[in-house]
Amino acid sequence: MPAIRPRHLCSVAAALALTVAAPATTATAADSSAPALREVMFVGNNWDGTADVIKSSGDFGKIGRINVIPDKDERMAEINADPIKWIYFMAIRNSVGEGHDQFVDDMYSTPDGRSVVVSRPSFADVVSLDLATGEVNWRFPVSGYRADHMAVSPDGKRVAVSASTSNTVHVLDIDSGRELGRFATGDKPHENIFTQDGKYIYNMAIGDVNTQTDAPWLDWTKGDRRITVVDASTYQQVKVIDMRPKLDALGLTDYSDAVRPAVFSPDESKLYFQVSFFNGFFEYDLATDKITRTKTLPKNPATSDDRTTFVNDSRHHGISMSPDGSKLCVAGTMDDYAVVVNRTTLQEGPLVTASKPYWATVSGDGKSCVVSESGTDQVTAIDFATGRKQVSVPVGDHPQRVRLGHVEAGWTGPTAG
Repeated sequence: MPAIRPRHLCSVAAALALTVAAPATTATAADSSAPALREVMFVGNNWDGTADVIKSSGDFGKIGRINVIPDKDERMAEINADPIKWIYFMAIRNSVGEGHDQFVDDMYSTPDGRSVVVSRPSFADVVSLDLATGEVNWRFPVSGYRADHMAVSPDGKRVAVSASTSNTVHVLDIDSGRELGRFATGDKPHENIFTQDGKYIYNMAIGDVNTQTDAPWLDWTKGDRRITVVDASTYQQVKVIDMRPKLDALGLTDYSDAVRPAVFSPDESKLYFQVSFFNGFFEYDLATDKITRTKTLPKNPATSDDRTTFVNDSRHHGISMSPDGSKLCVAGTMDDYAVVVNRTTLQEGPLVTASKPYWATVSGDGKSCVVSESGTDQVTAIDFATGRKQVSVPVGDHPQRVRLGHVEAGWTGPTAG
């Protein structure tokens, strides 16, 4: 089997940016009608059903907004006509949705900057939206009843999406929505990551995060949680990574093995990952197949230690890395802060107050960590160099995923939708 080289999570978006920019320059030289592109950040407002488009660096000012559910009436008619779909729709609202519908989990723009592809949990689908008109280009219903995290291949041509309730990942052609393949995962597939060469896909399955069986001795009830690695051409499984025995070997038998957001080092030798219920993260060495370091981050005295109060079992949810690999940025979701951590020493910087930060990514210029504050409906940029807050920008209701992408130069929003 060829060597498997995982990539760090934040570089998925950065690599996509590179694959977008280079072809655009070439096309413009050959064809003056090809549009110039502008790098932006897409912020998915999960409860709003919108995505704000903001500058990718600098003041992170707002550029425009997209309605990601222009077909809401049609989708709701389908759900209301099918008792099983309706039951799942309501279950999503009353569990992972915290009483709200989940209309946008993840999103990526296409290489030409003309469309954005969005996974919509409550509608159990993936749609491509025309950025000029706001209309639906194509729609792909996932297997089961909920769509979740996505990833885009380094060349920008394929998008992988987790189908939570069917333990499946679908891989789609980003332009047509045609399914190119699918593969089985552990229980409740979550994050997806392509390797830098585009040959492999890593999927993290997090198990059942909505049950109340949160005590350590009941951890076995949470399901089959593992990292599944597949060949991105054949979609056949080539490797499984199970963190349970690795945690047990360190005496951490009470820690969950549900890998949440994760980020790989630039040389792709180390994986830094969060797990359910834990205020911190782990370092995993791929060559030795061992957890090499554990970092416990400060607890907020105001945060209850009652695990059943953690939203979807995630005490901390969101981790990214500076492009040079020297700093990590962590979203301390239930502890209401974000923090930059020195990767060599694992010493944390100043705690930056943030309201239920739900994701962490890297700015277009690589100088800032950008976290989504789902509790106050804003995104906040933190300087990697100093660890201090730079600016906060208001967005829509309950921002979660934040991704780098492109729009056509001069774009300020759809003309319709």
